[in-house]
Amino acid sequence: MASSVRQTEMVDAAMGILDDQGLDAVSLRAVASRIGVRLNTVSWHVKTKGRLLDLMADSVLKECLAGDLPADPQQRVRTLLGKYRKALLSHRDGARLVAGTFVAEENTLNVADAIVRALIDCGHGSRSAAWTCWTLVYFTLGIVQEEQAVDEPLESILRRGLGSDQYSALSCVADHLSSADFDARFEFGLNLILQAKA
Repeated sequence: MASSVRQTEMVDAAMGILDDQGLDAVSLRAVASRIGVRLNTVSWHVKTKGRLLDLMADSVLKECLAGDLPADPQQRVRTLLGKYRKALLSHRDGARLVAGTFVAEENTLNVADAIVRALIDCGHGSRSAAWTCWTLVYFTLGIVQEEQAVDEPLESILRRGLGSDQYSALSCVADHLSSADFDARFEFGLNLILQAKA
């Protein structure tokens, strides 16, 4: 139990570094420095940086199942993905952290289980539920990574890239491509994915 408590303390310290300085600043040495212990103490409890990142990614998702979920399975999927997105956005580089791991820990598995259960309740078969869950998670990770990475207006970025007549189709839809309304884009993508059933 003491080891588990110490590991949680180290993950919390790493999350503090993430929020203060970003993902690139997270290291076992930085965690040791933050909580005032030797590097080998951190290594003993979390083993490697990869393991630390897995534990951090799992920690990001711990609030996703808090509170009641709608009984209607379609609304349950939407609520779960909305909470997933909110959890990613609540930490600096949250989507980049989670996207860079493949975690089989309690919070991550509970969230995936809840999404798959809701999809099955919507009428998806086993393969469709599994692959739709993947699609929803990957879409959410992608859009949140973009949202967290944008440090100048999308319109300016596109204007530079579409300066010539070479990209006529993209130029026609540039106003829509440069939309920074991530809420609307997220809802659109969610609707599109949930309308399809393999």
